[in-house]
Amino acid sequence: MVAQTMSNTPSTVGGQAVIEGVMMRSPNHLTVAVRRKNNEIVVREEAWRSTFPGWVRKVPFLRGALTLIESMQNGNRALRFSAEQYEADLAEDDAPPGSAPGEAPASDSGVANRLGVVLSIGLMVALPKILAWGLGRVAVGGLTMGDPRFHMLAGFFKLCIIIGMMLLMRRNQEMFRVFQYHGAEHKAIAVHEAGLPLTVDSARQFTTRHARCGTTFLMVVVVVGVAIFSIVLPMFLPNDSSPLTMLKSIFISIPLMFPIAGVAYELQRLGARYVDHPLAKLFLAPGYLVQRITTAEPTDDQVEIAFVALKRALAREAESAARAEPVVRTFPSFAAFAGQG
Repeated sequence: MVAQTMSNTPSTVGGQAVIEGVMMRSPNHLTVAVRRKNNEIVVREEAWRSTFPGWVRKVPFLRGALTLIESMQNGNRALRFSAEQYEADLAEDDAPPGSAPGEAPASDSGVANRLGVVLSIGLMVALPKILAWGLGRVAVGGLTMGDPRFHMLAGFFKLCIIIGMMLLMRRNQEMFRVFQYHGAEHKAIAVHEAGLPLTVDSARQFTTRHARCGTTFLMVVVVVGVAIFSIVLPMFLPNDSSPLTMLKSIFISIPLMFPIAGVAYELQRLGARYVDHPLAKLFLAPGYLVQRITTAEPTDDQVEIAFVALKRALAREAESAARAEPVVRTFPSFAAFAGQG
C-alpha cells in the first residue's frame, strides 16, 4: 500500500496507483480509471462512505489508524478492479482456472488478504526484532528491552526490509509501471492542489514526490515506532535479553502499531500542512528520498489516466444527487473521455 496518498479532509483528494491505472478518492466518492491494451479507458465510479462515525474520524491520534484501515480497504477494492481489467486482456488460457477472464475468485482474494496480513506482520514486526535480538546476542552478549540500541537496531532492519522490497519490486517491469502510475497520481493531485488546469502540460511542472504519500508515512511510522517501543516495551517486559522476552515483545508490538500509526499520521499531516517550513522539509526529506524508489516519471498517457480518475471523482463530488450504486463506463480513448467525461 506504499503507492497511496492518504486523505481524510474535504480539501484534499487521496489516490493510489493500481495495475495500469489510478484510483482517486474525494471526500464522498471513489473512482478508478484503467487503460486497457486496446487503449480503451475503463472507469469505475462509486459513492464512498466512511466505515466509522464522522466524529470518531476527527479525533486526533485515533483518526490516523482509522484512515489507514480505510485506505487499505479502498486500495484493495481498487486493485481488484484493475486486476479484473488486466486479466480481461490476457488470453483465456492464461486466466485463473475455473474463472472467466477478468474474474477474481472471492475465496482466493480472501485467502490472499489474510496471507498478506500475516506476511506484513512477519516482515514488519517480527523479523526486524529477531534480527536485532540476534545481532545483539552476537555483538554484545544480548540487548535488553530497556536498551534503546535494541529498538534502534530493529528500526534499522525494518527500514532495510522496506527499502529492499521496494528496490526489488522496481526491477520488475510490471511493478515499475505501477510506480510510474504512482508518479502520475502525485502529479495530478499536485496540479489540483495548485488550482491549475487539469492537463498534461500542467503536470509537467511538478515532481513525482508528494508530502502526503504513503511511502513517507511508512518512514514516519518506523521512526515513531522506535520511540514508542523504547518507552512502552520496558514497562511490560523483563529487562533481559532472553528469547522468551523477545517473543513477547513481538506480540505486544502488534497492537501498538495502531497508536503508532495515529501518531505518525498526525506528524505527517503537520509536515504536509507546513511543507515549506525548513523543519517540515527536514522532517519530510527521508520520505521524499524513498519516494525516488516508489515513484517514477510517468508517460503522458499515464498522466491522462490519473486525470481521468481525478476529474470523475471531482465531477461526482459536484453532483447534487450522487448515485449510490457503482457505475462502470468505458471510453474508446482519452480524447473521447475529454469530449464526454
